[in-house]
Amino acid sequence: MNQVGLLEAIRCTILDKHFIRFRGFMSSTVALLLFVVAVLIIAGLVVYAHKLRSEVKRREAFRLEEERRAQQNSLENLDYVVSALVQEQVDITEGSWRCKVLLEIVDPSLSERPEFQAFAEVYSRTRHLKTHSARKQLTPRERMQEDKERLAVEDEMRPAVLAAAAEVIKWRAKGPSALH
Repeated sequence: MNQVGLLEAIRCTILDKHFIRFRGFMSSTVALLLFVVAVLIIAGLVVYAHKLRSEVKRREAFRLEEERRAQQNSLENLDYVVSALVQEQVDITEGSWRCKVLLEIVDPSLSERPEFQAFAEVYSRTRHLKTHSARKQLTPRERMQEDKERLAVEDEMRPAVLAAAAEVIKWRAKGPSALH
């Protein structure tokens, strides 16, 4: 081997030795850097997941509070309507419709209870009758015919509706435990 070839071989050996060390250094540095980045990403995701979970809990608590408040308002309105029915301060038809709707808001199965079915019966027999602006569009003859039909249902159902209103009052007197 000539002198240039020997120098070249030494230079290549030295460079290869340093390059391998440098490559090994880069590999562990890159691996460490990637590990740190991965840990930071995972930590960020954990924080984000915790915030999302907290938001879900907050929204669920808000929804439950809204449902509780809506149910409480419906029960109070039901108290007013049945009281007005018993005192005959409201038409049987209107009171029955309102009681049926309020009972269904509180718990849909309530309107199916035998003691409260008079409200649903009046509703089913009078729901085809026009109200509000639709009633105003009727001719006087059509309006009188609907009034006769409504009054006939009210006369027939009055005792049952008043009994159902009295049952609601008894049921409400039992307190929140009477709901189910």
